[in-house]
Amino acid sequence: MKPIELLNQLAVPHRAATAYRTLFAMGFTAVPLARAGLRHEDAAVRQYCCAFLDHFLVPEALGDLLVMLGDPDPKVRCSTLHTLACDRCKAGACRPAEADVLPEAVRLLREDPDAHVRAMAVEVVGQYVHANPHAEQALLAAKTADISPAVRKKAAWYAPGGPIYKRTAPRSPRTAPPDSRADQRAP
Repeated sequence: MKPIELLNQLAVPHRAATAYRTLFAMGFTAVPLARAGLRHEDAAVRQYCCAFLDHFLVPEALGDLLVMLGDPDPKVRCSTLHTLACDRCKAGACRPAEADVLPEAVRLLREDPDAHVRAMAVEVVGQYVHANPHAEQALLAAKTADISPAVRKKAAWYAPGGPIYKRTAPRSPRTAPPDSRADQRAP
């Protein structure tokens, strides 16, 4: 099957799962194809390609993904945010730079008309809440003012005082316990 045919199969609901498994089995060799698929006319293809890049992200694809944050389809924007937020397999050069991702994620959290997109933006913004006051402000605003109860709830988890905020807080360096043998010695 030609690469373009594989991408087109992603647009056919009853063939999409098989086509995605084929793409996935190709691994990193399919990254150029997935990057091309981000520009496909069908939103399902773009969404599948974002999902693929979540597992096979290379530094060269980060710019392509940032463009996808402006995609007209909310499912594509959600998938893109997940790919940028999910850090399970991203480290080093594959980690998106805060300066590139945070402003767009904050914009989506504040302005996107789709509640699912705003909820996913919470996860991206939440990655920076401990080090960036803009992230903290955006989460606190969403926690109190978003029209969606689900977005408000999720923002509260990531905002200061929330359970995810507490769990992800940077740990202070441990100090060595006092030497118990020194306390037991006679003067």
